[in-house]
Amino acid sequence: MSLLSQSGEGLVLSQGRSLNPRLFVVAASLAVSLVVVPLVASDYWLSSIIIPTLVMGVAGLGLNLLMGYTGLVSLGSAAFMSVGAFASYNLLLRAPFLPLPVVLVLAGLIAAAAGIVFGLPSLRIKGFYLGASTLGAQFFFEWLFTNYNWFSNGSQSLTISAPRLQFLGHDLSSATGRYLLVAVTATALIAFAYAVVKSRVGREWMAIRDMDTAASVIGIHVASRKLLSFAISSFVCGIAGALWAFGYLGTADAHAFNLDKSFQVLFIVLIGGTATLAGNFLGAAFIVLMPILLDRLAPLTGLQFLADQGSLANIQHIIFGVIIIALLIKEPEGLARLVRRIRLPRRRPATAATGD
Repeated sequence: MSLLSQSGEGLVLSQGRSLNPRLFVVAASLAVSLVVVPLVASDYWLSSIIIPTLVMGVAGLGLNLLMGYTGLVSLGSAAFMSVGAFASYNLLLRAPFLPLPVVLVLAGLIAAAAGIVFGLPSLRIKGFYLGASTLGAQFFFEWLFTNYNWFSNGSQSLTISAPRLQFLGHDLSSATGRYLLVAVTATALIAFAYAVVKSRVGREWMAIRDMDTAASVIGIHVASRKLLSFAISSFVCGIAGALWAFGYLGTADAHAFNLDKSFQVLFIVLIGGTATLAGNFLGAAFIVLMPILLDRLAPLTGLQFLADQGSLANIQHIIFGVIIIALLIKEPEGLARLVRRIRLPRRRPATAATGD
């Protein structure tokens, strides 16, 4: 008797347990990401395209847990990224005995504490007013890290750079090393986010998103769940900020996490799709690749002869904005929904037999 038998839904064990085909897809994706990509991708692709796409996808993942699954708005994602970046820098500098993974987790926890503090207004206000109040975090931390050079170890330029980037004796400063650091961390955070979303906490978040009053009536502690959402969202964004500073830029300052960066993270969520995990990386790829594509197309379209370099950059921004608006009008549920429609085309309803 064969151990495996075929069924209409996939492989089934003889004992009756089914093998989920998604497990094979996940295993193949991990193999490609951690083995094939470092072998075939050049340093340029790793450093300039793949790493920033993964890091911004992680930042979008953090915001999507808050906005897509809990229904809360935040315009201060970059602020919590900066907290994670400066926290990891100081931990690496002042506690050199800590291994790098522990530093990333601690930096995320410090960002989570900041997220709880600035998430307190969510207990009283919501919607646009909550989004406006989270701008306080954006302006506060940018001011804090700009005016107090203790956070940058007394640097006159107020910039930070990783004192060491290694794990178990392996140097991670190369493009391949930084990619593996970012890829492994992103994989762990995706698994963590998936576990949270599928847990009771995730279901309660979605109940709060749909109607917080009804959620309170059925016994959900709305206040604590909202603060937990801010904490976990900021935790993920904090680790993304550390990866952005040291895995991508190499050095950074407070202005690397300005309001524009917060809007980029917001656009990633809107373009990729709310309440989805994979969509964040689709949105990040769009945000990272589209400006590069427009820059490559400029010589072919003749735009460089119509204006100077500054005006050309503004024209590219306008085109970029028009593409985003058109995409959101065409598919308001994001790229993730569009991919699902292409992969799983809508089936026509079966017509009943008439006997004619």
